[in-house]
Amino acid sequence: MTQPGTTPSLPQDEIECCRVEHLHPTDWRNPEPAARYHLVVIGAGPAGVAAARTAAAAGARVALLERAQLGGTSLNTGCAPSKALIRTARLCADLRDAAHYGARIDDTGPPDFARAMARMRRIRARLADDTSAQRLAAAGIDLFFGEARFAGTDCVRVGDTLLHFGKALIATGARPSIPAIPGLAEAGYLTHENVFDLTALPARLLVIGGGPLGCEMAQAFCRLGARVTLVQDRPLFLPREERDAAQLLSDALARDGIAIRLNTRITAVHAQGDVRRVEMISDNYHTIVEVDAILTGIGHVARAEGLDLERAEVDFNRTSGVLVDDFLRTSNPRIYAAGDVCMEHKYTHAAVAAARIAVCNALFRGHERLSRLVIPWCTFTDPEIAHVGLYVREANRRGIPVKTYTVPMHEIDRAVMDSEQEGFAKIHVQDGTDHILGATVVARHAGEMINGITLAMESGLGLRGLERVIHAYPTQAEAIHAATDAYRASRLTARVRARLARWLDNA
Repeated sequence: MTQPGTTPSLPQDEIECCRVEHLHPTDWRNPEPAARYHLVVIGAGPAGVAAARTAAAAGARVALLERAQLGGTSLNTGCAPSKALIRTARLCADLRDAAHYGARIDDTGPPDFARAMARMRRIRARLADDTSAQRLAAAGIDLFFGEARFAGTDCVRVGDTLLHFGKALIATGARPSIPAIPGLAEAGYLTHENVFDLTALPARLLVIGGGPLGCEMAQAFCRLGARVTLVQDRPLFLPREERDAAQLLSDALARDGIAIRLNTRITAVHAQGDVRRVEMISDNYHTIVEVDAILTGIGHVARAEGLDLERAEVDFNRTSGVLVDDFLRTSNPRIYAAGDVCMEHKYTHAAVAAARIAVCNALFRGHERLSRLVIPWCTFTDPEIAHVGLYVREANRRGIPVKTYTVPMHEIDRAVMDSEQEGFAKIHVQDGTDHILGATVVARHAGEMINGITLAMESGLGLRGLERVIHAYPTQAEAIHAATDAYRASRLTARVRARLARWLDNA
């Protein structure tokens, strides 16, 4: 376990050396710059790489600038490592429940955390090949490593090299937001930027924040053998999600053995040797929890410091990041932004979709709007919570009447066969129509199930059209079809039934 004030050290083994060679080769030499680029992209995370590849494939001269490693948070410290670790944690939970399925597991020892982390690092290194410097260069992209700073409204400096551009895209992502808790910095803490460097499991882990990442990591580390305390300053987890969905997750986390502290504020942290003493208050009741590690930085803030945005005449604030309009254009019409640096929805897939919009609008006089994207998202806990479109509260604020069709997962054959009956599929439509406003799915595979509803919404397919889609049997996605059955039944009013009866009588 790390000492207070220090961070875990990532093993510099063959796997890690391979990953680094893909993402920031030690012998890399920046190319000679073109006289002028059609597009300069700052930041080589998902948004930046997608923008550079899209523009280069269309024949544009593109420069891609990265200060650290290619791939950004998603590949290096976000989605890729977390989901690999979550897969191992889910298997550990299934093995502990093997007797329920009639299986017998002889090995009842604790999970091998070091091997789980080694597997995660192997997967991360494998995925790094897809975003390697060599692949980007082969795609016709001029790749520059170094700190980027705007030198004017149409030029940017990386190191000692000045690059001129017709258009530029800021895609520098976001960094962890660290709560201002007295003593936290001195005691030492983990964030998503270094938690995946661990090689030894902290016996006692405190997770600050009940958002998606906090819930995912709390459950994963608990299932891998840590005693986890999850502290949330609000009454429920996932404050954006519908309350019944968040409550199901809260119950699941408690069953896993996580000590849950809701409506609780941390007031101070003290280090005593390897132990962190965390003081907290809830309803004027003070408690102290002793842990071996603290995971925080669950929220994110835009990473735009050091870019000299004022020289580029680009507006920025700490709350929203780089300010853009619906076309992803900044206050400087030459410069666009995409991804976590400017968007409310900080998801890899949203960043990639926005980057492609920005390239279309910047280089090809497109008029695609960010607001027209149908963006699903998923919290990869067990059960998963996935959502797309409007929540009921949002529809109510807009004055849109809502009708909701809800199907519990325990009514779906495959969920019963899998003993994965917890959850529901809920589809909201505009009352009096079949127009889908949004949907929430809580299920073991909710992230996969939400995609079909997203496709329907993007295609303008209402529940009546979705009803004609045949789902393979038996699958848990049949919950979506069951919701369309409920819609069809709602249309069979007494008047409609009477008309049908008369038709049959006269047939």
